[in-house]
Amino acid sequence: MKQESSPVVVHILDKEYRVSCETDEKEALLKSVRFLDEKMREIRRNGKVIGTDRIAVMAALNLAHELLGQQTQKESSSQNTGKRIKALQSKIEIALNATNQLEL
Repeated sequence: MKQESSPVVVHILDKEYRVSCETDEKEALLKSVRFLDEKMREIRRNGKVIGTDRIAVMAALNLAHELLGQQTQKESSSQNTGKRIKALQSKIEIALNATNQLEL
């Protein structure tokens, strides 16, 4: 069953935006808005980027870069975990074979 959507007014870099949001997603939306607003303010404070549109694009690029970096790290970690599991399975098989030979 679909949740009911309602408009939520948010402020990013002192500009007001009305966003349609499902009731149970409102807190997550507000948390995202606070995060984005802080990232954009940080870029504006650095003074190297002028204009809200350019600040928004830089914030989006920075966030996309961080997300892709985390995904790459997660994939690498998963691969390493898989390799470690295979190595442990191999050691277990060797130990079991040694135990079986001792029983004979």
